Amino acid sequence: MGWYRLHNPWNCADSKMTRLKKTDCWIIVSAYNESRHIQDVIKRIREQGFSSIIVVDDASRDKTSELVKNAVLLQHIINCGKGAAMRTGATYALKQSAKAVIFIDGDGQHAPEELPRFLNELNSGASIVFGARRETRKMPIQRRLGKILVRNAVRILYKVRVHDVLSGYRALTAHALNKVMWTSSDYTVESEMIANAGRENVRYSEITISTIYHDKYKGVNFLHGFIILGKLLWWKVTR
Repeated sequence: MGWYRLHNPWNCADSKMTRLKKTDCWIIVSAYNESRHIQDVIKRIREQGFSSIIVVDDASRDKTSELVKNAVLLQHIINCGKGAAMRTGATYALKQSAKAVIFIDGDGQHAPEELPRFLNELNSGASIVFGARRETRKMPIQRRLGKILVRNAVRILYKVRVHDVLSGYRALTAHALNKVMWTSSDYTVESEMIANAGRENVRYSEITISTIYHDKYKGVNFLHGFIILGKLLWWKVTR
């Protein structure tokens, strides 16, 4: 299972919750031009026993929305960014009285087979569970540098010690989701969620997840890392 760390043990806001079941947890899939992967992602999620699935199509220009079956489809008329798609899905899930949510990308770079592990960590006492990819030689160098830059900034500014700030694979209880709700519409969303978690002293843990890359040019690079660093500093000063 890899390494595991539970932080902020004195924050027990969610400790009185009854044990979460798969039916309590909504899976939120952000998708933009993912017609190659979306059907397989949904199928594999359902194979893990999760039936409450939301796919947020962020104004894809391919046939992503047409291929969504056995899931709630929410569509943006214009492309708003990953953060906006995640917020759309989260807002819908909360309105459906979801007790927990798990965010997973629609590009096949997150393994749905690991979903039960996230739920188990929530049931072990964490309010947020972050998925961390192992650093391997297959990880594009621009991603690796961006990851290191942002990780160190988060540790210094917000006292949150996670290995993979930029991973979008993460689970939250409904209580934690309301506490860390973000305003970012773009790829800075993951960093803002962690900044909010640090500020609110939300109890969190981290688990290792599979490292899967289909496209080495996709994702946050070193330049993006500097942009996120600027945002982290801005949030620290203004909030």
